[in-house]
Amino acid sequence: MCLVVGFFGHPEVYILILPAFGIVSQVVAFFSSKPVFGAQGMVYAMGAISVLGFIVWAHHMYTVGLDLDTVSYFTSATMVIAVPTGMKIFSWLATLYGGRLWLTTPMWFALGFITLFTLGGVTGVVLANAGVDMLLHDTYYVVAHFHYVLSMGATFGLFAGLYFWLTLMTGLTYNEGKGQIHFFGLFVGVNLTFMPMHMMGLAGAPRRMLDHPDAYAGWNEMATWGAMTSFICLLGLAGSVLLAPQEKVGSVKSATTLEWVLPATPANHTFSQLPALRSTPKASLLA
Repeated sequence: MCLVVGFFGHPEVYILILPAFGIVSQVVAFFSSKPVFGAQGMVYAMGAISVLGFIVWAHHMYTVGLDLDTVSYFTSATMVIAVPTGMKIFSWLATLYGGRLWLTTPMWFALGFITLFTLGGVTGVVLANAGVDMLLHDTYYVVAHFHYVLSMGATFGLFAGLYFWLTLMTGLTYNEGKGQIHFFGLFVGVNLTFMPMHMMGLAGAPRRMLDHPDAYAGWNEMATWGAMTSFICLLGLAGSVLLAPQEKVGSVKSATTLEWVLPATPANHTFSQLPALRSTPKASLLA
């Protein structure tokens, strides 16, 4: 039963992160004023991650009694999946390098995604080693790793997409100042929540426990303050979007993707068939 759950559960992690990969590629390229670096390699990397995600399903299950050969395989396969993931990170960094950066709220969330996902990936490589995972499997180190990758990484990617396409979907602006307060407060809060969990895990704090010894009280208190900060800053999303002055978009900036060819809040059935692009489109976006 454990193996069946692992097979169907773990590929979900890589599938959940794929939409954030696409969003961040779009946002970073747009707000760097240059095409994404190595676009074809990025596509192949996403394909490789999708395939490899289905053959590393037991790399968090070393403690169930796998034989040594199986453990060696999943350790090696998990190391391999770090290669296409690293390709994507370095492609994003190369896109940022030399670009004219436009640091708006979507761009900040994309940069936050790259930072947090990289940190979560590094701790994932640590847990890929079966000998280390045997010690850390049922500790808060695994909780911290998972949340850095998904609950912080993928969520920041989704926030980047929300702020980026909100104007196109609604035709209205958001409050840029409140949006950036949302990002910076949330970035500090989530790191304050989950970074101490690495220390707790290395010290042996078990997960799935209601209470802990007083030795972990300091790290627990720090994580609690971080969680409260994150919750308060999530309310900033409502403040920056729902309670912001609703004004029509007026400024102009160039874009290279099809959705920006149309005016904000495009009408239904704008295209009767898939259009064929013969030139680089120009479009409007909130400046």
